[in-house]
Amino acid sequence: MLHLAEALSFSGRKVVAALAAVPFPVVHGHSLLDTLRTQQQAMPWKLLSSGGEQQVSRCFAQSVVLRGICKEKPSSCPGKRPHSALQACETEEEILQHYLQTSFPGAFSTSHVLEQPCPTLPPYPQFFSSLLTKQGLLLDKPLDSTSTGNVCLLNVTWPKKTLTGGSKEGGFPAAVESIPVVSALQSSPVLHTVLHGLYKELRALDMRRWASFFSAGVEEEDFREALHKLRALAECYKTHFEADESEDETDSD
Repeated sequence: MLHLAEALSFSGRKVVAALAAVPFPVVHGHSLLDTLRTQQQAMPWKLLSSGGEQQVSRCFAQSVVLRGICKEKPSSCPGKRPHSALQACETEEEILQHYLQTSFPGAFSTSHVLEQPCPTLPPYPQFFSSLLTKQGLLLDKPLDSTSTGNVCLLNVTWPKKTLTGGSKEGGFPAAVESIPVVSALQSSPVLHTVLHGLYKELRALDMRRWASFFSAGVEEEDFREALHKLRALAECYKTHFEADESEDETDSD
């Protein structure tokens, strides 16, 4: 954990955003390579932290863990050259790492692939789409044509498919026993919006209404110093893509 924290908190950055795909949309019968090749501009995960939508290719550092992907033996075709660098990867770890480096050029990326999926047997709530098998793999058609099932945990959109659904008539498909999932921690420019927004809210407080707070032992000077540090922290996540919201602002002290 210490090494992970150090890897994600360089250049003064001390906050990370959480992302996940529950389940990770893997089509039944397809490999991780097939899944990532199908993915185009949108990332196969959703931002869990507040602050807006994640922007593709905008990340300083990240750690990604993918669970529930079976490791396959590389197919050897003597004399046949791979069509892409992604196809030249021999292991799932190499495939995921190459995908991250391609999607987030210049960012520090670390990744891990685990075969064990996330178990979803009771009491885990069954709110998944009927487009999922018992192993959480995506199908072209629902398992039960008379039922659309329930909704999944996160609204994960896949090309020509969505893992959300709903049934007003009741009836559910067989319980999903396990699912592949992906989770990530990212040091990302989206955190500039979150931290700078918090700074502006705190800066707008009327200090005269918080006399009891400061009389309890918090010095006003310490509060203002913490406020300056918060603003400086927000600036660490700023890139030339971000609107310069704070350029013309002046401190109230």
